[in-house]
Amino acid sequence: MIQNYEFTVIFDADEEKSKAGLELVKSTLARFNAEITKEEDLGVKTLAYIIRKQEKGHYVYFELKADTATIAQMSQIFQLSTLVLKFLFVNPERK
Repeated sequence: MIQNYEFTVIFDADEEKSKAGLELVKSTLARFNAEITKEEDLGVKTLAYIIRKQEKGHYVYFELKADTATIAQMSQIFQLSTLVLKFLFVNPERK
């Protein structure tokens, strides 16, 4: 079942690592046929707490349409990646 999602991902603040992480995320979304309807680069921000010895992270926000069955599979890929510090999928229609 296709639903709308908000997806925020935090990469390492290093520009090269951030670029590589963004490529990984976009290729993974494409592989699982997720349609990106909006992409917004929020820039580098100070993290609320240290994640993997990083004090700053590069935030990118997406709005997308994806099959609910693929969200768990994509989440597992992002959890295993060293390029992604943190991520969150939110279904704005479920409250």
